[in-house]
Amino acid sequence: MPANPSVPAKPPISARVWGMLLILSLLWGASFFFARIAVAEVPPLMLVLLRVSIAAASLHFYLSLKGEWRTFRQQPFAPFLLLGLLNNAIPFSLLFAGQTELGAGLAAVLNALVPFWTVIAANRFTSDEKITAGKLLGIALGVTGAAIIIGPGAVSGLGAPLWAEMAVVGAGISYAFAAIYAKRFKGVPPVAIATGQLTASTLIMLPLAFVVHGAFNPFVVSPEVWTSVLSLALFSTALAYILFFRIIASAGATVVSLVTLMVPASAVFLGVVFLGERLAAGELIGMAFIGFGLMTIDGRLSGLFTQQK
Repeated sequence: MPANPSVPAKPPISARVWGMLLILSLLWGASFFFARIAVAEVPPLMLVLLRVSIAAASLHFYLSLKGEWRTFRQQPFAPFLLLGLLNNAIPFSLLFAGQTELGAGLAAVLNALVPFWTVIAANRFTSDEKITAGKLLGIALGVTGAAIIIGPGAVSGLGAPLWAEMAVVGAGISYAFAAIYAKRFKGVPPVAIATGQLTASTLIMLPLAFVVHGAFNPFVVSPEVWTSVLSLALFSTALAYILFFRIIASAGATVVSLVTLMVPASAVFLGVVFLGERLAAGELIGMAFIGFGLMTIDGRLSGLFTQQK
């Protein structure tokens, strides 16, 4: 599909934004390690509640410490409720429901489709983020790379119920609309947006977690698990969402959605560095596909070919 000539072409993504995307992918890649440890002793929806509530509390403390809590209080709270619903409560719940039937690999590949849903939604609901052939080709390359990294697990759940697959797809669509809706907070500091979203998510998840799992006794949780919960909340949630909203303010919804293509590669990298895992040939090939996909979306790859001509 050709680009709309009435919309000027955007320049390539800046090195600063690429750096933030890389850090965000590492933070969310690490969340798989933290969650794997924590879920052994903490029920899933209760883990979501702890994740968002601890993150929200830490950001409230940070804003108070900096004397900037008013930047949060000056914002109307209703939009944060919708953002928290779209970016946390709905996708977290759908992912949990879908993964009760799906293999983790297939779920990860379906989740990697977030940039595709974001491009489709942005084309319909924004004026400055239209579909291009380069974006679609880049996303296809990135999803292929994610599937190669994940390996046979990427298709091991294809016999699962359709509703489970649709639940994970629905989570991705919810993330896409959340990224587009977040553009309405233009001019609001990213820390204030993250604080509002996570506060709203806490209020939404609080009754849901207790209805599903009942009362929670924090004293039966081991120190190792609490370390993982705190890391998940402080680094993979509080800090991660500050970066998330900063990227949206700088580069838009489509660009921030690219992080889902980068997360599988980041998770592999973290496993090699911190867990001593060995890097397989398939993982290197998958990373190459993701790299070419990101360059295609960015426009740099086509620019290289144009220069050579």
